[in-house]
Amino acid sequence: MIFTLIVGLTLLGTAVALVAGAVGAGRARMAQNLGQIGLYGFAIAPPDAQGQSRLRAAVDSLATRVGEMAVGRLTGLDEEAVRKQLMSAGMYSVSPRRFTGYRVFAALSTFLLWLWLGVTMTMPGVLVALVAPVALLAGWVVPLTLVRRRAERRLATIDYDLPELIDLLVVTVEAGLGFGASLQIASERLEGPLGLELRLALQEQTMGLSTTDALRNMLERADTPAMRSFVRSMLQGETLGVSIGQIMRSLAHEMRKRRRASAEERAQKAPIKILFPLIFLIFPAMFAILLGPAIFSFLKAIGG
Repeated sequence: MIFTLIVGLTLLGTAVALVAGAVGAGRARMAQNLGQIGLYGFAIAPPDAQGQSRLRAAVDSLATRVGEMAVGRLTGLDEEAVRKQLMSAGMYSVSPRRFTGYRVFAALSTFLLWLWLGVTMTMPGVLVALVAPVALLAGWVVPLTLVRRRAERRLATIDYDLPELIDLLVVTVEAGLGFGASLQIASERLEGPLGLELRLALQEQTMGLSTTDALRNMLERADTPAMRSFVRSMLQGETLGVSIGQIMRSLAHEMRKRRRASAEERAQKAPIKILFPLIFLIFPAMFAILLGPAIFSFLKAIGG
């Protein structure tokens, strides 16, 4: 009887320990996943920045509400296109409607600033009335233009760094590592936008997505010709069972040829681009310096 009681207590203690371990492991895994969310730009602000974070959160909330009102009333606003531009620019935490709200703020601020300048500098009312719509339009267009330029620079940087990524993947894959481990090593060694995209793709795999879905999401965030070729080659290699090392070696050679062709194209466009400043800025200064003394002497001789 005593032996049976001891065995029962032992089994009960073991069961309690296993349940506690399972609950603790689940909480530890949840805490780890929540900590990894910081890579997406949603990290908790430090204590000294909590006041600023609250103010920023209030402004963001107001901008989101204004953006929702603007999207509902204005026509021609393509939220999907704005979302792609924001993702290409690396602004993952900014929604299209919040960005639209900030565009409304910029337009109103520019308009009111111009009216204030017109009143304080006593400008003519006709001039103020004519330039006011231009100021309003400039405040609406400039934020989107800045985001597009940032997206273009970021995507160009990703295209430029992609051959180095493929070379690194070729070396690690041919050394015997798997594709996921090769991506992990590459994400640790690469910096800049491409390294951030790789870390986001690996983070999505950690959160439960497959490699295929993570690569497709990376292509959606950075939709460039080189990235499109890379993702499609990887997906076809995994689907058909072809050697990934050989595919990536050929892909790196093709991307370098494409980058060389792009550099040659920009070099051929340079003379045409420099034609305007050459004619309207450089030539007048040269003519003034070279012909100015001769014309002055000629006029002086005629006048004498």
